[in-house]
Amino acid sequence: MNKTCVRLFDLRAWHLMLSAFCFLVVSESCLFGEEVDFNRDIRPILSNKCMTCHGPDEEHREAELRLDSEESAKQDRDGYAVIKPGDVKASSLIERIRSDDPDLVMPPPDLKKDLKPSEIALLEQWIASGAKWATHWAYVAPRKYAEVQVDNKQWNESFIDRYIYQKLQEQKLQPSAEADHVTLLRRLSFDLTGLPPSSAQVDAFVNDHSSGAYEKVVNRLLDSDHFGEQIAIYWLDLVRYADTVGYHGDQDHNISLYRDWVIDAFNSNMPFDQFTREQLAGDLILGSTSLQKIASGYNRMLQTSHEGGVQSKEYLSIYAADRMRNLSAVWMGATFGCAQCHDHKYDPYTMKDFYSMQAFFADLDEAQHFKVGGNSLPTNRPPELTLWNPVDQKEYEKLKQEIQVIEDQLKNLAEKTEEQQQEVTPERKNLTKKIEQLKSESEAIRKRQRKSMISVAIEPRVIRILPRGNWLDDSGEIVSPAIPEFLGKLETDGKRATRLDLANWLVDPDDGVGLMTARVFVNRLWYLMFGNGLADLSDYGGQGETPTHPKLLDQLAIEFVESGWDVKHLIRLLVVSKTYRQQSLVTDEMQKKDPGNKWFARQSRYRLSAESVRDTALAISRLLVEDVGGASVKPYQPAGYYRHLNFPKRTYKHDTDSRQYRRGVYVHWQRQFLHPMLKAFDAPSREECTAKRPRSNTPLAALTLLNDPTFMEAARAFAGRILLEGGESCGSKIEFACKEALSRLPDKTERKVLMQACIMQLAYYEEHPDQAKQLLAVGMTPSLEGVNSSEHAAWTQIARILLNLNETTTRN
Repeated sequence: MNKTCVRLFDLRAWHLMLSAFCFLVVSESCLFGEEVDFNRDIRPILSNKCMTCHGPDEEHREAELRLDSEESAKQDRDGYAVIKPGDVKASSLIERIRSDDPDLVMPPPDLKKDLKPSEIALLEQWIASGAKWATHWAYVAPRKYAEVQVDNKQWNESFIDRYIYQKLQEQKLQPSAEADHVTLLRRLSFDLTGLPPSSAQVDAFVNDHSSGAYEKVVNRLLDSDHFGEQIAIYWLDLVRYADTVGYHGDQDHNISLYRDWVIDAFNSNMPFDQFTREQLAGDLILGSTSLQKIASGYNRMLQTSHEGGVQSKEYLSIYAADRMRNLSAVWMGATFGCAQCHDHKYDPYTMKDFYSMQAFFADLDEAQHFKVGGNSLPTNRPPELTLWNPVDQKEYEKLKQEIQVIEDQLKNLAEKTEEQQQEVTPERKNLTKKIEQLKSESEAIRKRQRKSMISVAIEPRVIRILPRGNWLDDSGEIVSPAIPEFLGKLETDGKRATRLDLANWLVDPDDGVGLMTARVFVNRLWYLMFGNGLADLSDYGGQGETPTHPKLLDQLAIEFVESGWDVKHLIRLLVVSKTYRQQSLVTDEMQKKDPGNKWFARQSRYRLSAESVRDTALAISRLLVEDVGGASVKPYQPAGYYRHLNFPKRTYKHDTDSRQYRRGVYVHWQRQFLHPMLKAFDAPSREECTAKRPRSNTPLAALTLLNDPTFMEAARAFAGRILLEGGESCGSKIEFACKEALSRLPDKTERKVLMQACIMQLAYYEEHPDQAKQLLAVGMTPSLEGVNSSEHAAWTQIARILLNLNETTTRN
């Protein structure tokens, strides 16, 4: 035997040994852990490696074989079967996968989708054990399971903790100890309000030894107006809320009242089923209110073009496709957009489903802007509704009454003035003055009105299937409103189905997909409280990740629906659990067995959202304006950042009043040119649904914290607090500063470093007073009277250090 043959033999032997080893590893995991599960172990392999050619897409399907269908996969094909349960050797699937012939091996080499030995071993193990099939987990409604009990008393009180503990035991992991009081309070405050706790709140919680102290804090934070602002940020990411149209000139459009409605809905704990109906069909609800019409602005938030000469037919098809992508992602966790040009390659959505769902929205009056849009700021996007600010219903009614009173007074005064026209008297002068005063008041109130795009139903336009998604091709079948065929059929007594019918179906747990919708939403709430979802956040289809805790996810969905779609109830359940209250410390064992924390043996540790990073600095400095609702605001921004924006050309002008210090949720959202601070901290442009923001760690973010005028001004204001409230000595000032920024006292090393830094900075600014004045000139807040500018500048630098610390901007 020559050396080449020996080498070839060795390679083949090694390949067989490796495959056998992987098979044994898989078998052992199945033997001593869970058995092979089709949805968890097999479907992902078939979806990733096979369904491009052997999936739901009939047009591109090869060999008339569907590996998403049990019937097709196990069908007798003239004496052979692709999958023959219990017989690996007789299953051509394995034969083709293991073939050395490039013309026979599957997947074909040019697709570069070779299976790993461990994947082949799993398929063989599955076939050998009977090739048990299962419907895709996401298309089966959540169901109740027998109650789980665990052998740990502390982890046996909540169904959440029982499921988590059971899985940890299976993975041979131990849960972490409970976090300390300060960490818990900061975690809760950031998760539920997006703001750090004040030092007074920290002291109160640490010193409250009552049995319900933790629950009391949870309830206080859930009742805070800031709760709605925090949760709204995530919802606005999902529905791609922005203040501009996105395409071409990216002009402003009127939609900020919708954002305020979302905030108010979360604060008032609006049931999620109602929350859904009002957005999709608020204008169709019987006796629709102004606020419900504002909610229906959801349907108008997509990107639009106001370029002269655009083809309305083309853009209406673009808008319709955009709407389908978003609707399916937000409420169904589906990638429906993949069925725009052909049947979905991995999931059972067809082109007909895609266009039939579009037909629900064919009644929207959304084409007026093609005639009256233009390049104005804001641009015209009728129909619009004018409402008072804020959106809160009580305040709205109160303002309506106030206007009526003023108008009545004006009318009465005008009549009295006419009676006295013959003679100029002091009384007449007073009445005239009063008239001017009331007119001024009236005008001030009227200026608080804002326009917002809304949905208005008109005669539905014709919707047809567009072959290959081509808007110019009218040869496709005309379709009527209908839900995806594999999910059933809407019963509408022969009438054309409406957006309201669709919304009702989405939240109907009995005759619709309400429980499946609930499963999508509770998974995202879990992600907000734990840093990871229990399942894929964006794709519940074949290309998405299988749930790590499917039974827990189902139980949470059922709990949510049975609670009356109560968002605060579900969040309360999550945050009072022992799972939530764990430390976030990563042990060597966790790093080895579960580096991504998918089994939740600890809490997650991650940087705050872009908005919360900004809000935290403003809160610590006491610059934060805590008003809820209102028009979008414009903080400081680099000059010339908008220089490439045209139609029209524009110059950014930052706000010069208290609006400069509003929360991040209210910052003007320019899709093409997102505010640089938000961009540096990974906020999305909101052109598409964003279910999970990336988390980067870049020098640009650190430089933003150091040099953005908002953070510079926050540091200066924080330094003023340190000087006025921190005591006389340098040490007491450092303690005050750390307690305000970090909710704790500095350790010995930190105290020493900060003391040295303070001394050095003070010496520098005493030697360079002009530099001190230049540093303190940033922003609009006035200089502190009676405070030495060198000292103020020195402490401003210390404040900049503290605001830039990882601990300040991290949720533990």
